[in-house]
Amino acid sequence: MFKNLTVYRIGPDWSASVAQMEESLYKARFVECGATQQQSSGWVEPRGIKHAPLVEKVGGQLLLKLMIEQRVLPGAVVKRRTEEIAAKIEQDTGRKPGKKQTKEIKEQAMLELLPMAFTKQASVNVWIDPDQRLLLVDSSSQGKADEVVGFLVKTLETIAVSQLHTKQSAAVAMSEWLVSGEPPASFTVDRDCELKSADEMKSVVRYSRHLLDIDEVRQHITSGKVPTKLGMSWEGRVSFMLTDTMQIKKLTFLDVVFEGQKASSKDEAFDADAAIATGELSQLIPDLVDALGGEQLIGG
Repeated sequence: MFKNLTVYRIGPDWSASVAQMEESLYKARFVECGATQQQSSGWVEPRGIKHAPLVEKVGGQLLLKLMIEQRVLPGAVVKRRTEEIAAKIEQDTGRKPGKKQTKEIKEQAMLELLPMAFTKQASVNVWIDPDQRLLLVDSSSQGKADEVVGFLVKTLETIAVSQLHTKQSAAVAMSEWLVSGEPPASFTVDRDCELKSADEMKSVVRYSRHLLDIDEVRQHITSGKVPTKLGMSWEGRVSFMLTDTMQIKKLTFLDVVFEGQKASSKDEAFDADAAIATGELSQLIPDLVDALGGEQLIGG
């Protein structure tokens, strides 16, 4: 259900019933791009069944899904059409279009081409943990996650959201764990790591499926390289890649998590997957925040 997570904190003043959320999301449900519309975003059914709720509540956790559709226009096609229009103007007037007019011509070219452009769709899972007041977005891109949060805030209006920050940066903490060979309680360091230098060279060293408790890794860190990605596992149940910006990527639920699970219908499978994922991650995230020195409160 989740492959990547960017973690946000929900402000203390927000509260809404599922019915209230459903009503707000319905007003912003997904509609396909119009002929000259470059992008369209809106809420769809997390369960993937038409006319199902837009807010799914499983084990007290709230699950949403945002659909984003874009019309894809290759830059080279826009450039060629812009040049064609500019050449025609120059031929008719004897003057080459200036900078401002060229910009207007490019916009004209895009409007002409958009109805012929093909569309691509991508959906993003969103999870709200009301008890812990956490908002989690399944995206490996910070920019995309922020875009989704912005759309959610616009939809729900009364919700205030900020990115969760910890007292110790993930980069500093990862450096300490690798140098000392002592990861925090409940966690183990796996065999994947990326180190980058902070100087102008921006040199990068990557280890993949490699033992990391070695002098070579420690030497890289003492010479100034900083971990930007580190493979970790939590309680032998979930493996993931932690980044220097505290994003959680490449989430994998290990076999022990699924012991005793039986094959079921698609509907039952959704509930089971949601319960397992949110059940494990709602414990992992507080442990990770503690491992990074606790939450850095705004103004704290």
